[in-house]
Amino acid sequence: MKQVLILSASPRKGGNSDTLCRAVAEGARAAGHAVELIRLAEKRIGYCTGCGLCSFHGKPCPIRDDAAEIQRKMLAADVIVMATPVYFYSICAQMKTLIDRSSPYYGRMGGKTFGFVMTSADDDPACMDRTLEDFRGYLACLDAPREAFALRAAGLTHPDEAKASPYLAQARALGAAL
Repeated sequence: MKQVLILSASPRKGGNSDTLCRAVAEGARAAGHAVELIRLAEKRIGYCTGCGLCSFHGKPCPIRDDAAEIQRKMLAADVIVMATPVYFYSICAQMKTLIDRSSPYYGRMGGKTFGFVMTSADDDPACMDRTLEDFRGYLACLDAPREAFALRAAGLTHPDEAKASPYLAQARALGAAL
């Protein structure tokens, strides 16, 4: 049994990214894994100020918010699924803010498996190339990460379209394959 942490960065509760996250979770649970899904929009995560306390002095981040709790859960997880709607061909601010705040922890994030879920109104899956590169840029800072999957859910314009799309079954299958 693996510990699977799913981080949904969608600011829209029940939107396409959230729907696909729930499907990944269903598949992972059906495969016998322990799953926790966190909606970043429901957490208070401040921007990194670049003060250097964590990176240069090894001290805890002085910002008192929910980021440290999420990062502890990331450290405890075997698999981390990161989901974002695509905004201007990139990850959304909620996900980027969490990634930026991971500076005190990234040195201890080695060997984990990652999956990525990206949703876009654009019909062309290639529109998510830059978004995936943003995620892979994060992985490049970690020691020996493994990328399990990158689901590119293109052509989802309205908030509930994922529910009737073939991406729903894909997401469940990806979760089950973890």
